[in-house]
Amino acid sequence: MSGTNRVEAIRRLNDLSRTLQGLAPNTRVMITRGLAASGEDFVTRALAAVRTFNTFTKDNDPHGEHDFGAFAVDDEKCFWKIDYYDKSLERGSEDSADPELTIRVLTVMLAEEY
Repeated sequence: MSGTNRVEAIRRLNDLSRTLQGLAPNTRVMITRGLAASGEDFVTRALAAVRTFNTFTKDNDPHGEHDFGAFAVDDEKCFWKIDYYDKSLERGSEDSADPELTIRVLTVMLAEEY
């Protein structure tokens, strides 16, 4: 797979994981303790903000993979990120562009927890 096709495949899979969250194949969604402690309503709005996030730029997405984002809920700065693991969730994935080899873990957190 060429470099451009590889980035496009990763971006497509990341967007699917982010927008469908736990409903996307091979995706796990994690929220941090700090985010959870902010209350159910806050968490619901944070997950909705991740799902609809689309302000990717060269500055916040230099590799074009759509694997990280920053946003605010009630003036509280939050981050989301996607990490790539093997099917056993014990090591990094051998190929994050291959959905058969990769479990995507979407983590949503307060910025102070990063």
